[in-house]
Amino acid sequence: MADPRLFPSGSDSSGETGRRKYNPYHDLNTPYSYKTLYELPTSPEFLFPEESTAQRRSWGENLTYYTGVGYLSGAVAGAALGLRAAAAGAEVGDTAKIRANRVLNSCGSSGRRVGNRLGVIGLMYAGMESAMVAVRDRDDWINSVAAGLGTGALFRAANGPRSAAVAGAVGGVLAGAAMAGKQFAKRYVSAI
Repeated sequence: MADPRLFPSGSDSSGETGRRKYNPYHDLNTPYSYKTLYELPTSPEFLFPEESTAQRRSWGENLTYYTGVGYLSGAVAGAALGLRAAAAGAEVGDTAKIRANRVLNSCGSSGRRVGNRLGVIGLMYAGMESAMVAVRDRDDWINSVAAGLGTGALFRAANGPRSAAVAGAVGGVLAGAAMAGKQFAKRYVSAI
């Protein structure tokens, strides 16, 4: 242990002679500086140069992202709905254990149901959008709106053609609104 008279705690050793700043890497005998080990590059690293020209995620990353975001947001929203239903269904004579059990069961059931639905919608949307990009060889708002139309129509196709048409229109409008919001944010919202 170091002599406390040489290195008192809380002292400033920047201007005093006879004292040095602590360097935890001093005795490691590394052939290179620790700074080069921890200073990472700020530019993206790519295996192939053509990957750096791509301005969008790959189809697999898109699939994972939209499915995960859909499931997570659906699970949170479903849990909130389940909490509301459990609070509404509480009875006067229930014990704390019964109430906690009701809340957990209701939140889990609703969260799972809504999360699975939104996860499937995200999966279908990502697949259709990636297919549109591959077919058209362009990445623009038309792909997103067409994917929203197709996703809504396919998700509600089992309920009949009228329900599929309405859901397709809703999906297209939501995808168009999301693209418009994205463009608005790019143009008018400063980078954080």
